[in-house]
Amino acid sequence: MKGKKSRDASSKPPGPFASLFASTENTRKPRKGGFLRGFARLVVVGTLLVGIVAIAGALFYGVKALTFDLDKLREVPERTIVYDRLGNELGHVSGHGANRRVVAASEVSPHFIEALLAREDSRFYDHGGVDYRGVARAVVRNLKARDMEQGASTLTMQLARNTFEMREKSLHRKLLEVAIAQRIERRFSKDEILGFYVNRIYFGSGLYGIERASQGFFMKPASDLSPGEGAILAGIIRGPSLLNPFRSLENAQDTRDEVLDRMVADGRITPEEKTAAQNEKIELRPPDKRLATGSYTLQTVFDLLNDYLEEPVIKTGGLRIYTTIDPSLQETAENALDGHLTKIESRSGFSHPSRRSHRKGNATRYLQGAVISLDNRSGAIRAMVGGRNFGDSSFNRVYQAQRQVGSTFKPFVYAVAMHRSGLLPGAYVSDDPIRLSVGDGPVWSPKNSDGTFSGLQPAAIGLIRSRNTMSVRVGQIAGLDQVRDMAKALKFGDIPSSPVVFLGAFETTPMTITSAYSTFPAGGVNYAPFLIEKIENRNSEIMYQRAPKGLSIFPDSVSWVTSDILGKVMDEGTGRAARSAGYEAPAYGKTGTTNDYKDAWFVGFSDKITTGVWVGLDQPKTIMNRGYGSTLALPIWTEVMKEAEKGEFAASAIPAPEGTQPTTLCRECGLLRGNRTRHPYQMNLPADMRPRATCRGHRMGLFTNRNGLPQAFPVPGDRLPQIPPPNTRDGESGVGRAIRGIGRWIFGGNQ
Repeated sequence: MKGKKSRDASSKPPGPFASLFASTENTRKPRKGGFLRGFARLVVVGTLLVGIVAIAGALFYGVKALTFDLDKLREVPERTIVYDRLGNELGHVSGHGANRRVVAASEVSPHFIEALLAREDSRFYDHGGVDYRGVARAVVRNLKARDMEQGASTLTMQLARNTFEMREKSLHRKLLEVAIAQRIERRFSKDEILGFYVNRIYFGSGLYGIERASQGFFMKPASDLSPGEGAILAGIIRGPSLLNPFRSLENAQDTRDEVLDRMVADGRITPEEKTAAQNEKIELRPPDKRLATGSYTLQTVFDLLNDYLEEPVIKTGGLRIYTTIDPSLQETAENALDGHLTKIESRSGFSHPSRRSHRKGNATRYLQGAVISLDNRSGAIRAMVGGRNFGDSSFNRVYQAQRQVGSTFKPFVYAVAMHRSGLLPGAYVSDDPIRLSVGDGPVWSPKNSDGTFSGLQPAAIGLIRSRNTMSVRVGQIAGLDQVRDMAKALKFGDIPSSPVVFLGAFETTPMTITSAYSTFPAGGVNYAPFLIEKIENRNSEIMYQRAPKGLSIFPDSVSWVTSDILGKVMDEGTGRAARSAGYEAPAYGKTGTTNDYKDAWFVGFSDKITTGVWVGLDQPKTIMNRGYGSTLALPIWTEVMKEAEKGEFAASAIPAPEGTQPTTLCRECGLLRGNRTRHPYQMNLPADMRPRATCRGHRMGLFTNRNGLPQAFPVPGDRLPQIPPPNTRDGESGVGRAIRGIGRWIFGGNQ
């Protein structure tokens, strides 16, 4: 049995894993060359699979590429046209591509072309859209760097990507880009492709295409670019925001040097030519002449578009923008500003450079100005002149010049005093010297421009004759906080928390002060200024429509009374020169002249149009001795308003609010005339400003003291009166109570 078991064991068939443990001596040796044949089979199969995949991919992306319209390579986004309010074309603004001029590659300096090819595609004329050597080189370098340091896009591939806006970072996008590039190469010549490319590049700072970039940065055509300038522009392409010389000349020069190094390595220039290019003097377009689009209006439209439309819509272009500009007012404003200031420059007392002596490319040092006209009924801008010549300076002084407003701010101080404290135009206010403590500083003692003081005067005289001492007292009656709140509502910006604000000792823009003035003829409503009325796309679909936006600042009654006083400024005060110049229509306004005659203003209005004029030097200096607003600014305003009289903006008197009637009042307390009133006066007074109480007389007569001499007031360190709270005196309105408090402060004693 033992032997049988042994035989059975030896005769048992081998198990499935027996070969794993079998002695190598008993196994068959493989045939010679079998491994190599197996590997070869794998290579063949792999190659076939790769080939099949490549062919399938090529077919897929080749078919996909056929869906793209290559005629778009010839297209650039359409110009956006700007019109005035009558439908006349004003010009165009730049969208994605309107700020470009298309040129052929043959019209571009070879210095730029060589720099571009060295930087972006050194084998451009040798490949068919894809540079396979460049791909291999990039792969090797990226593997060594263990990062994606270098791409392999040719100019043709970049052109495909930019034309069809393929921004997705994926293998699919890259393969599609390759297929489109190869199709482009079959359709167009190399020079055509190069032309498409250089006209489509964005160089930063709103400049598209090589011609506009060359003009924009270096003030010369692309055909005249030097080696150094060509290298700078070629270097910008990969980082138009960070690398353009307007933003950082140092970065632009560093990139230029990299481009020049590549040109040397490619044999396009010699080391000596590289050194010469690096040593070139770079002359950039001056800051005040950048982003020029032809006029202050067009530049402002360009700046505003992003507030109304999405960037893709702007980039596509083809828009029709309808502005609020009135062509006759605009032309008159431009001519009046430059014409009058040219006359000023010829006067013997004027010592600054004239516009005639200005050299192109330099900052403007000649006398400048700004004019803005607004439609009181809506806030529409009817004329806007940001300077004497846009070609000399694109700095729009209407919006951008922050200048001290001086006496032009006074009407708002008086309006607040009437609105918040019940002051009426006939109430007496002292024009005597005043001394005030301003914070922790020295005592402030403002003077009148003529150096005189005239004692008690009706409040309106302080505005008509621009009396500083009276205006400060009126400001104290109004209250500093109330005046600052009003200024905030009218968007004057941050103004001082100090009585100096009552005399306009702060800065704002011509647009701001003119818009604020338009509140008075609009019945106390301030309509936000706007330039763009409507925007349509190429299919005449409305993309934007302006709706007037008004904010109530003053009651209609206060606005009308303030306007009435400003009307007397035109007939009796500092604005009367407009009458002698032939402007006879109903009008209202105020001059402004700042310390040392650095700024001259006139802002005035009719019932329909408000126009503001500022004159000064960009770097604030004394314009000339006795350079008052009535001399420098008012004549310009007069010419613009005379032009307004010829059309639909012809003026009428601003109507009094309903219920306005003649009212007899007491100058001392502001209440209705009583039997014991010594100094009554009469004025047309709106119903809501009419006091309810009657004057009860005044002790001793408040014009003199016990010695029969004029009252010596106010004392140093004037303080606001303590006005009784509402409803504390029977039979009096809040206005009446306020006036009694004012009277006690102005005259002393009890009423």
